[in-house]
Amino acid sequence: MKVLTGEFYERDPEVVARDLLGKRLIRRLPEAVLEGVLVETEAYFGLEDPASRAYRGLKTYNRSMWGEPGRIFIYNVHKYWMFNVVAHEPDRIGAVLIRAVEPIRGLEIMERNRKVKDIFWLTSGPGRLTEAFGIDKSLNESDLTVEEGEILILDNKMKFEIGTSNRIGVKRDLHRKLRFFIEGSKFVSR
Repeated sequence: MKVLTGEFYERDPEVVARDLLGKRLIRRLPEAVLEGVLVETEAYFGLEDPASRAYRGLKTYNRSMWGEPGRIFIYNVHKYWMFNVVAHEPDRIGAVLIRAVEPIRGLEIMERNRKVKDIFWLTSGPGRLTEAFGIDKSLNESDLTVEEGEILILDNKMKFEIGTSNRIGVKRDLHRKLRFFIEGSKFVSR
């Protein structure tokens, strides 16, 4: 499996959010490698998207959304880190929130990090995912496209049906379904 290139992320965030489903998320820690299959994402745009971190303009905490596609964008919500991938066309703004993965390797580390034993509660939600994978603000702006990175997203061939819905926890939303998930996955957030 190959690391996704910068060109993969240099597209409309909605397209990238769909295409990330089924890919493999790798997190390298000193004591282990954690891995999961991406099962749920949400697309966010720039100044025109009232639910986006970029909606109110360029700030210190959100500048990554204007940056190079394929970089990590991390921000905090209710004490949890949110892991996003910068994705947009040239001269645009955008990111994809990684909402959930199906954990497949390093479960004992994820259980320790989350302090839960039930596999379905490890990574089914953006805050749970970052806690389980040990993802925090220190990884902000890291490059996902380099093979030696602490976090990688690898290409992966899978067959599945894609479900869609409105984004979760959004008060003001665009009139489009921008949440994508693998139909039937038990690891999609509820």
